[in-house]
This record gives sequence, C-alpha cells and structure tokens, in this order.
Amino acid sequence: MLTPFSIVLVLSAAFLHASWNALLRGGADRSQSMLIMNVTVGIAGLAMMAFAGLPSAASAAYVIASGLIHLVYNALLVRTYRSGDLGETYPVARGTSPALVALGGSLFAGEWMNLIGTIGIGLVCAGIFMLAAAKGRLQAMNLPSALATGVSIAAYTIVDGIGVRASGNWISYTGGIFAFFLLVPLWYLAQRKHAVFAVSAAEAGKAASGGLISLAAYGAIIWAMQGNVMGAVSALRETSVVFAALLGAVFLKERLTPWRIAACCIIAAGAACIGWRF
Repeated sequence: MLTPFSIVLVLSAAFLHASWNALLRGGADRSQSMLIMNVTVGIAGLAMMAFAGLPSAASAAYVIASGLIHLVYNALLVRTYRSGDLGETYPVARGTSPALVALGGSLFAGEWMNLIGTIGIGLVCAGIFMLAAAKGRLQAMNLPSALATGVSIAAYTIVDGIGVRASGNWISYTGGIFAFFLLVPLWYLAQRKHAVFAVSAAEAGKAASGGLISLAAYGAIIWAMQGNVMGAVSALRETSVVFAALLGAVFLKERLTPWRIAACCIIAAGAACIGWRF
C-alpha cells in the first residue's frame, strides 16, 4: 500500500510528466526539443553521480538496460507526436503501461495483482479504445507508435523498479540512467549534423526546462519504487493522462470534448484500480 507521502509525490510527478510532454508536443521542432532535453538531463545525470557516486555494481546492468530503453522511448515519443495531438496520443502511450508493469511486477518481483487490479486492466483498455477511435482518427494518430511507446515505458519502469532496489542509492542510480542521454548529442556530433543544434534561445530554454521537469518527475518515481509495489506506482503515475488532456486544451488549444474527458477518466480509474491494494 502506498504511503500518503508517496501518493502525493507520485501525483506531483504525474503532473510534472504531463507538463514536459506538453512542452515537447508544443515545440517548434520536436527532434530539436528532444535533443536539448537530452543534453540537459544528461548533464544533470552526471552532476547527480558527482554528488552521490557511481551506481553500485549490483545495479550496473539495470542502469545500462534502462538507459538504452529510455533512448528508444524518446525516439518513439518524437515519432508519436508527429501525428495526433497530446490529448490523444499521450493517453494511449501512457495508458498501456500500467497493465504491463503490473504483469511484469507479478512475473519478476512476485507482486501479484488482485481482482480489482484485473478489472483496472479492462478499464484502461476500454479508455484507450475510446481515445484511439475518437473522431475516427484510429489510423491518423499513428496508434502503433503510441502503443510501442507504452511498451517501452513499461519496460524501463520494471527494470528501474528492480534496479533501484539492488542499487541501495536512488540518486546515483537515477544519475546513471540519465547520463545515457548524452549519447544522443554525441551521435549527432559524430554524424556532423551540427545544424540540429541551431535552436533559438527561447526554444532552447523551453526544452531545457522540460528536461529538468522530466528528471524531477521520473526521479520521484524511482524513489517511490524503492519501497512500493511497481504496479501501484505506475498506475498512480498514469493519472497524468488527465493532466495532459487539460494542459493540451489550455496551452496547445486542443479541443477537450466530452468523449475525450470520459475516456481519460476511465483510463485514470483503471490505473487507480490496478494500483489498489487492500
């Protein structure tokens, strides 16, 4: 069962996560925005390790696996946001992960779901179907990319849930993961694609802010998974779909229809059921 402090922390992380996705979705060039985010997060990761030390040997394999999965996740996220708006693609990408995390937690960490959790999976799937079918845009919103993004989210969440428990130091573990993000700008430099770094000061500042927000959001999740059930933490985090719909409507001028509101609420309710423990 999540403690009250953990619940507040994870809900705050959910809001922060939706916020940086809104910044990415609203960027002039999403590839450039993600690049600046990667640089910011990577440097912050190095600073965290300078403060807390290198990740322990017991968690090294998890750090490497998580770092690589995060790179795949970022690439999929950029691809996903090239079609469909935040209020549609974000819930699909995030809404698929709680069920997968709960299943992975059961198989790899002995965190078995109860009946309420199983019902929650059905609710999440129903909400995803509602969003995917909204306005007849099932194909236009690039559903496969959104679903693949959800799978990558579940993969790194399970890896990190197990890895942080083996590490004994969540700060160094988190820093090790995010230091991997520096591989992206290094790859661009190796390919002599210097033009991608030509970003206006305003866009760079917005993207860098998004990077710091993303680090704070996921750092809180890693901390919470040290002593709480992975499925519960993941499910509560995915209430961010509601925040994303609101942010998309307010800042990105996306239409918040009753259908989409109902779908987001169903996904959030399903996520809460998956994480519920008596």
